[in-house]
Amino acid sequence: MFGVARELFDPSDGRRMGVEMRYVAQRMKGAMSSLLLGFLALSIAACLTSPATADQSLSEKSQNPIGDLISVPFQNNTNFGVGTLDKTQNVMLFQPVAPISLDPDWNLIVRPITPFTYQPPLFPGDSYDFGIGDIQLQTYFVPKKTVPVPGGAITWGVGPVLQAKTATDPRLGTGKWSAGAGGVVFFAIKPFTFGALLNNIWSFAGDSDRANVNSMTLQPFINYNMKDGWYLVSSPVMTANWEATSGNRFTIPLGGGFGRVFNIGKQPINAFVQAFGYADKPAGGPDWTLRAQWNFLFPIN
Repeated sequence: MFGVARELFDPSDGRRMGVEMRYVAQRMKGAMSSLLLGFLALSIAACLTSPATADQSLSEKSQNPIGDLISVPFQNNTNFGVGTLDKTQNVMLFQPVAPISLDPDWNLIVRPITPFTYQPPLFPGDSYDFGIGDIQLQTYFVPKKTVPVPGGAITWGVGPVLQAKTATDPRLGTGKWSAGAGGVVFFAIKPFTFGALLNNIWSFAGDSDRANVNSMTLQPFINYNMKDGWYLVSSPVMTANWEATSGNRFTIPLGGGFGRVFNIGKQPINAFVQAFGYADKPAGGPDWTLRAQWNFLFPIN
């Protein structure tokens, strides 16, 4: 036993161990920051009033990405084990959603997504970056009348998607202007809500020395609603880069978490925490991801 101790604390290995300990500390710091953010939100949620007494359907409305509800979410994604150096990347998404009434039969749902990204060094000699990535505007034309099904209803929407060349650093964006189309379907069959968002975009302008964009995003989601605004959730964001080689084409996270819809005073809030591993990912992709979201809700009806 003492031989092992002497080996572990051999001065000749001190520098290597110091580097390893700093690496472990960095990983733990990133994980703890996201965990604290998520659990702080949910700890507050556990102590506050459920909106069920005022609006039994608010949980369901907040889970509908194309519902008749204004929402202002801040979603933090911490990606662990990124690049050959196994660093931690952080992406904060600001993605407000607002419905615009076009006529008695149709809404236009407007959903801009702005990423604020901390990009760590990905290989020896690389540097870090922090800034805004490419801003994407998703729009969906949604009929106001839902489609009835046994036990619930279906809402759907389709529309154009535009991604602007707005990254503050070349590493944080594609260097291209891109456009495409998307669609959403949402099922509400109590106590579940589930559905999917799907879009594909293609580049049409931008830097000639950057790769063309042809990418798909698929986000299936399912929620199981329980008492007092609590729910279980899984909403992984799956992507396909059709321009990449076959071994680097898909990103497929698997996982889930829990959340709660609650009130702070009269302000409804939706908060959740989810964790994801990866069934498939490109070279240099994360080992796992921790997601925490805090969403301000503004019911219209």
